[in-house]
Amino acid sequence: MNKLLKSSFLLALVLFCATELVMRIFFSGSMDGRFEYGYSPTSGFVEGADGMVRLVSAGGRKFRPQKFTKVPSPDTFRIMVIGDSVSRGPSLEAAYPWLVKEQMCAQGIKTECFNLGLPGYGCNRKEVVLRKALDYSPDLVILHINKNNEFEDEREFKRSQDFKGWHPKNWIMKSFLVRRLYEAQTEKIFWKWLPAVIRNQKAVNDMGDKSAVSQNGEKQREWAERVKKYAAESASLAKARNVPLLFIVQSYECKAGPGKYRLDDKGVEGLVRPLEGPGVYVLSMKEAFEPFLPAGLYNADGTHLKPEGHKRIAEAIVRFIKHAERHAIMCSSVPLTNVRSTPIAHLNNCFSSSTGWSPGL
Repeated sequence: MNKLLKSSFLLALVLFCATELVMRIFFSGSMDGRFEYGYSPTSGFVEGADGMVRLVSAGGRKFRPQKFTKVPSPDTFRIMVIGDSVSRGPSLEAAYPWLVKEQMCAQGIKTECFNLGLPGYGCNRKEVVLRKALDYSPDLVILHINKNNEFEDEREFKRSQDFKGWHPKNWIMKSFLVRRLYEAQTEKIFWKWLPAVIRNQKAVNDMGDKSAVSQNGEKQREWAERVKKYAAESASLAKARNVPLLFIVQSYECKAGPGKYRLDDKGVEGLVRPLEGPGVYVLSMKEAFEPFLPAGLYNADGTHLKPEGHKRIAEAIVRFIKHAERHAIMCSSVPLTNVRSTPIAHLNNCFSSSTGWSPGL
């Protein structure tokens, strides 16, 4: 009996070690940063020896698959859009970053626009993505901002800190296999295979927690201060790299009576508008959309955009860029879309918030 138990234990140990070895050899790319939950700066960015960068779903970061050269072409205007599920859109081709590229190219401006939208990302994790995106020399960064995902940022940060350090109690969790099994339990990955009655009896998720916390005035003030802090840090990061930054302030569709709607940005515009100035600009979805209400811009949740909504915000962004180009021509005789041959600091001195631009222009 003891011999059988010993043999079973050894077999289990060998299988465990073999599985762990396979995961580390063949799945190390997808596991890189897997347990950082969006706080690893390089997750999802795969830099190849051929000079190409590929955006992939890896390390807990679900980028839409895209690729681009690490060093941009001198005749191409490069835009990077960082945001959450709103800017990520229902598909790569239906989201407004893609439409911005199409509209710019249709106007004769060679443009590439990459969608770095990630579901559930708040201002902290967006800044992590921004830091890496700036390494790829964008001519313009668009940062889609709101305070709707701060709960998720808090939760994922706490998860990222679990089992850090080399205290003996954390040793077992250094195993990819054990950690993934632990994660599967907490995320209930395999629940879809269980009968619905069991899922209903045992179901536990944090949506109720998020709803409750969202009603907490003190927590709302804390999140507002966090958005303000990370927005300022993001603006400083872009300025330090001489990259213009455009904030897109998210707005939400709310019912204002039978057949009537209003837009609410939950006070976020007031948090970022003071940052506006040379090199830092603000586009309010509320201001851009209000002339078209009610026009079926939003899905039923009042947050995510229908195709018409993506089209309208893309048009507003292109108007912003064209206005900046016209102003740059007046100031320095060099357009914004030829920014690589222009000292960007000089361009930013030309184009400031006093140029009279608005989404409706």
